[in-house]
Amino acid sequence: MTAATAAALVLASTPALAKEKVDKDQAKVAASIAKISAEGTVSPVALTWPTGVTSGTPTVDASAVLPSNTEIVIKMNSELSSKKARPGDIFVASVSQDVMLGNMVVIPRGTAANGVVTYRTGKGSFGKSAKMNYEIRSVELNGQRIPVSGQFRQEGSGNTGATVGAVAAAGLIGGLFVTGRSAVVEAGRELKVHTTAVVPVSVPAAN
Repeated sequence: MTAATAAALVLASTPALAKEKVDKDQAKVAASIAKISAEGTVSPVALTWPTGVTSGTPTVDASAVLPSNTEIVIKMNSELSSKKARPGDIFVASVSQDVMLGNMVVIPRGTAANGVVTYRTGKGSFGKSAKMNYEIRSVELNGQRIPVSGQFRQEGSGNTGATVGAVAAAGLIGGLFVTGRSAVVEAGRELKVHTTAVVPVSVPAAN
């Protein structure tokens, strides 16, 4: 077999291999989403007093609920980078601010939140930076998952002008060795998500 024939065979098989990889990635993402998503109806959540408050009169009545589309601020616990992350990878973040209903807390800060990487491309030649999509799907509270929605995209950042200039100076062949930046979501970044279902609550008696 000549080198040209071998190259042709490789090129011919590339679309099939790429599709197979995409299919595997999608299957892994779907399995991970199913693993961290809420199941069934959300049970009533017992309201608590904010930190430092031990008693008082609730300003919400017994029929109150946390509405759907309530905003929750989530904080990344650790860095998420396209250098290591792959589609379907699950990560844990946390609620950074108390979610209030009246003068009481429904979801306290520090509550765990579940996320998943849904798409990722690595950095490439000619200054092409990586891209990564990720979602927050649920919040873990008292042994149950509360469904939330938050979809985000991160692209590699940096001195784009310098990268493009380096590619231009290197030319067609040299540009192969000028790579872009990884997509990085730093630890501590805050993200806004929203509840996707009504959350019933249990109001304590005044004391």
